[in-house]
Formats: sequence, structure tokens, C-alpha cells
Amino acid sequence: MASVIEQTEGHYDVQDVEFGRVYRWCPGYTVVQCDCGKWLTLTSSTTVCRCGADYTDFIREEVASVRSGDEVLRPWRYAAERTDAGLSY
Repeated sequence: MASVIEQTEGHYDVQDVEFGRVYRWCPGYTVVQCDCGKWLTLTSSTTVCRCGADYTDFIREEVASVRSGDEVLRPWRYAAERTDAGLSY
């Protein structure tokens, strides 16, 4: 079995732009060291090492163990009202 080196859950990066905010989704990933010695960055769509080891079940378990809160998944719902947003007349 692979050993987990690093794990990051999916989140939104928030950018303030001229007329509001832009929310860009950054998917979660897990960096593991395969039994063959290679380091892999596994995502929900990339789960197989070049040596043929399949980590699909491993990634499903890891993703299921990380439960993101509503504020992480929908940050726009929790954004404070901004007085500097909108068009000036």
C-alpha cells in the first residue's frame, strides 16, 4: 500500500476583481509514494501509477474521510456585504 506524503482538500480561491469577486475551484489531491518508489499526485481522475498499481479505492476512501464544510464549498454565501462593489453612478 502507498504511504501518504501530502493531502489537500478541494477549495475555492477567491480573487477580488474590479466589479466583484471571482471564485476559482482548486480540486483536492493526495501525494503518495507508490510501492515502486515513485511519487504520485492522485486526484479523482488520476488514480493509476505507471507501474500499473491502481489506487482508485484508496482515493475514494481518502476523499470520503475528508468532509468539507459548507463555508469551504460555497464561500460566496459567507462573503460579507461589500460597500465598494457595484457600479458608481
